[in-house]
Amino acid sequence: MQTLRANTLKSVEQVVVGLGHVTDQLLMALFAGGHVLLEGVPGTAKTTLCRTFSSVLGIHFERIQFTPDLLPSDVTGTQVLDRGTSEFVLRRGPVFCQLLLADELNRAPARTQSSLLEAMQERQVTIEGKTLPLPDPFMVLATQNPIEQEGVYRLPEAQLDRFLFRIHVGYPERAQEVEMLELHSRPAVSPAPVTTVEEIIQIRSGLDNVFATRELQEYVVDLVRQSRRNPDLALGASPRAAISLLKAARAHALLDGRGFLTHADIQQVCNPVLSHRLILKPESEMDGRTVEAIIQQLIRGVPIVQDKAR
Repeated sequence: MQTLRANTLKSVEQVVVGLGHVTDQLLMALFAGGHVLLEGVPGTAKTTLCRTFSSVLGIHFERIQFTPDLLPSDVTGTQVLDRGTSEFVLRRGPVFCQLLLADELNRAPARTQSSLLEAMQERQVTIEGKTLPLPDPFMVLATQNPIEQEGVYRLPEAQLDRFLFRIHVGYPERAQEVEMLELHSRPAVSPAPVTTVEEIIQIRSGLDNVFATRELQEYVVDLVRQSRRNPDLALGASPRAAISLLKAARAHALLDGRGFLTHADIQQVCNPVLSHRLILKPESEMDGRTVEAIIQQLIRGVPIVQDKAR
C-alpha cells in the first residue's frame, strides 16, 4: 500500500505541482468507496488533477461540464430511436465510467444535480424504468467555486451528505508556483498507470478488515453526537457522517500500511469528513466562528478512552 501511495503521488506530481495532500485524500476516498467535493477558485488545477489522477490509476475517466441548461438525460443517458431497426436503444451517458468529474456542479439546477444522487448512493442509474449498474469502482469528483454566488445553485444538504470528503484546493506556495512554470516550459508528460482496476478493487475489499476496537467506534459516535449539542451549530453530523468517518479513518490507516485503527487516524480525517456536514448558526458566523474551529473544539472536547484490552 505504501508503495502504491508513493508511486501515485510521484506520478501525479509530474503533471500537477503542490497538490500532494489533495491526491492523498483522493486515494483515501477511492479506497473507502466515497466521493469528493473539491472547492477552489478557478485556475488551481482541479480539473487537471482529476484527469491525471484517473490516468495514473488506469481507470476510465469522463468529465461533465455542468451548466444551467444541462438536462438529467445528459448525465445518465436516454433511449433513442435507431432508424436502422426502428427500435429504441439505450444511449448511455457519461456517468457510466469509473471516475466522473462533475465540473462546477453547482451551476446546474436541482433537477440535474439530483440525477447524480442515485449513482452516488446506490452505484446504479435508472433510465425510463430500467435500472443499470455502474462500473466498479465508481467515484464522483465534483468541483465548485466557493467565491462565485451569481448564476449558481447551492447544493442541498442531502447531496452534500453523499460526499465523503470536502477538500479545499488553495493557491500553491511561491516555490511550487515557480516549479509549476518550469514544468509547463517542458514538453507535456503522460504518466504511465501505477496500478490496475483489479488491484484497486482488491485493496478496497480489505478496508473493513482494518481492525477498530469498540472504544474507537464509541469515540467516533461521541464526536458525532457532540456536534449535535454544540451551541454554535444549527445542524450537527448525521449517523451517515459517523459511518463515513470510520470508513475514512480506516482508509487513512490502510494508506499508512497498518491493519489497525488509532485515534490519530480518526482525528486526521475529521475536517474533510465533517466540514460540509456541519452548519453554523447565523449569529455564530457573524461572530467570526468557523466550522474548522468547531471541529477542532470537538476533537479537544471528546475524551480519549484507552482500549481496556491493553
